[in-house]
Amino acid sequence: MDIEQVLQAVTPDVYEKLKLAVEIGKWPDGSKLSVEQRATCLQAVITYDSQHKPESERVGFIAPKKHQHCGSTTGEIAEAEKPLKWQH
Repeated sequence: MDIEQVLQAVTPDVYEKLKLAVEIGKWPDGSKLSVEQRATCLQAVITYDSQHKPESERVGFIAPKKHQHCGSTTGEIAEAEKPLKWQH
């Protein structure tokens, strides 16, 4: 069985167990994951996410920030909100 077949066989229950194992660094029986096991489990979780979940629900998703200045809805700086220019 190759890695693709293994990943295709991952059920939602197995996914949740792998995700928890990565989060806490332990298997459900309490034994510690090795560095290699943690990396492999994380790869499986990321792959499962990419195949079964929308982008906003995937592990590691960070919503894009909307940049606004002083309440501007367009993201542009209004004339009154521009920095002051000091004159000597």
